[in-house]
Amino acid sequence: MQISTTLSSPENTADLAQKLGQRLAAGDVILLTGDVGAGKTHFARALIQSLLETHEDVPSPTFTLVQVYDAASGAEIWHADLYRLSDPSETEELGLTEAMETAICLIEWPDRLADLRPQDALDITLSATDVEDQRQLTADWSASRWDTKMADWIS
Repeated sequence: MQISTTLSSPENTADLAQKLGQRLAAGDVILLTGDVGAGKTHFARALIQSLLETHEDVPSPTFTLVQVYDAASGAEIWHADLYRLSDPSETEELGLTEAMETAICLIEWPDRLADLRPQDALDITLSATDVEDQRQLTADWSASRWDTKMADWIS
């Protein structure tokens, strides 16, 4: 299935990310696609902060590759930025392959996963529009478990 919406501001983007965060559980994988500056990290940061027990800084994992957080629910949250990876096998070295089964995972630049890309993930694509700060968001999924989670996400 696929749904799309236009996000009018960074605040609107953060609100939608937080709303999605409240629907996630361990084993959920979100693949974030978009050009540099499209808002992938902004979306991930807002989603992660909505799941934490106490507010904490959520830096971009561009240089560390992976940042791990503990959700208030007890689940781990993995935020990965795979932009600098040159081979999909490097994701296994990071522990990301295992984390995709046991944690909530937000993965930027998922094209770097190649054949390791999980088929039951939620794909979110963000793109800039001609209007300043406005983004187009498209969410795609094929696994039925997302149907309920996504039912009224964008309303």
